Amino acid sequence: MAPVLGTLVTGLLTGLGLIVAIGAQNAFVLRQGLTRRHVGPVVAVCAVSDLVLIAAGVAGIGTIVEQAGWVIDVVRWLGVAFLTWYGVSALLRARRGGSLQAATGEGASLGRAVRTAVALTWLNPHVYLDTVLLLGSVANAQQGSRWWFAVGACAASVLWFTGLGYGARLAHRVLATERAWQALDVLIGLTMLGIALTLALGA
Repeated sequence: MAPVLGTLVTGLLTGLGLIVAIGAQNAFVLRQGLTRRHVGPVVAVCAVSDLVLIAAGVAGIGTIVEQAGWVIDVVRWLGVAFLTWYGVSALLRARRGGSLQAATGEGASLGRAVRTAVALTWLNPHVYLDTVLLLGSVANAQQGSRWWFAVGACAASVLWFTGLGYGARLAHRVLATERAWQALDVLIGLTMLGIALTLALGA
């Protein structure tokens, strides 16, 4: 039982190490959590997507991904385009002063939230390189315990996205003013554009 527990913990910590860093997906989940709109579906999309990607990596799909470099390139440029659009939209919203209105309902349909979560997850080439290739490689080095490692990594994703989405509401009062939401949108916009630039440069 001890080796299994150790592998679970290793998977949990490795998974957290890869997803806790601030990125486009986390920034979006945070914003949805702060607005308290469609948090469940957004968290579910992000967590389930991670479970699928982790399982694919552990099953060995990473080898195929590694060989299909052109697919990663296509995903990368689609991601650059989407992140640029999202980042510019956030900055324009902050400049126009509509951040608070957007946060309280305007343009916040369930369909749009889910589509954005899907795009931010699956149009990020790093999700294939980190979650599929890296996690898959580490899992397959666990000497017969790779699926326990995968369970730990999956638990990390579920815990993180659930905590981020539902825990964000604790800071809702801090963002009760238009200026606070403008600052948040500027931060999110710059984060998205920064990630888009990084992807465009091939980093």
